Amino acid sequence: MLALDVKNLNKKYGNFQLENVSLQLEKGYIMGFIGANGAGKTTTIKSILNLIQVDSGEINILGKNAIEHEMELKQEIGFSFGGTDYYTRSKIKTLTNVIKRFYHNWDDETYYNYLKKFKLDENKKIIQLSMGMKVKYSLALALSHGAKILILDEPTSGLDPVARGELLTIFQELIEPGEISILFSTHITSDLEKCADYITFIHNGKIINSSEKEDFINSYRLLNGKESQLFEVKDQLISYNVNSFGFTGLIHTKDFDPSSNIKSTLPNLEDIMIYVSKKEEMYV
Repeated sequence: MLALDVKNLNKKYGNFQLENVSLQLEKGYIMGFIGANGAGKTTTIKSILNLIQVDSGEINILGKNAIEHEMELKQEIGFSFGGTDYYTRSKIKTLTNVIKRFYHNWDDETYYNYLKKFKLDENKKIIQLSMGMKVKYSLALALSHGAKILILDEPTSGLDPVARGELLTIFQELIEPGEISILFSTHITSDLEKCADYITFIHNGKIINSSEKEDFINSYRLLNGKESQLFEVKDQLISYNVNSFGFTGLIHTKDFDPSSNIKSTLPNLEDIMIYVSKKEEMYV
């Protein structure tokens, strides 16, 4: 069963446009949603949550149309936009008592178990929480009403490596039973290399690639060669850099001849993002 199915999503804002954005997230998995700032990640997420009205396209969540069943599905969705920055002078318990009234399946026992797991003191005010604790509080809220899909927009942005590591472990634990799915938007690609099952890459409002993480990475090669070798592959490269040691460039695996004397390695997600973005700078 698909937890999330987005088909041909279009939304135009002035000089920016989401163009035929499509992605599918299987139940019980984590999808990393990557792209530079301004690429369309947040616009896509807001469209999924019906926080903005799309021009065209279809969104299905847990097998149901997201618009036609919005109120029902909002009970099944947990989301975090990187922390809790509202009612900062309120105590956790005060804010929770307001929020839980909106959810039919709210479970106090589950909520307090997560407070204990996350080491959160409900008598603390929101303003007293670190950024990592704010994200954990958002997750505690989301998971205490039986959410089956978590939509997280930059949840680890601004966190130190230790706090990020803790959250990634939590995400992996959450999906283990196979009931919860996570769409995880971030530009910190190293986080996704540790926890994601699928990667969707959006660039300038268009999906460049969406596939299993290993397949995604394996579809590219990072080449390192002498400058004199550049002419052999220049036309096939997505983009490249030249320095005193030679050149480094990104190529689609299908376009690379493995019998070549040019050294090739697997890129990481950050390499792929950088070189795809550089392509436009080179050919403007």
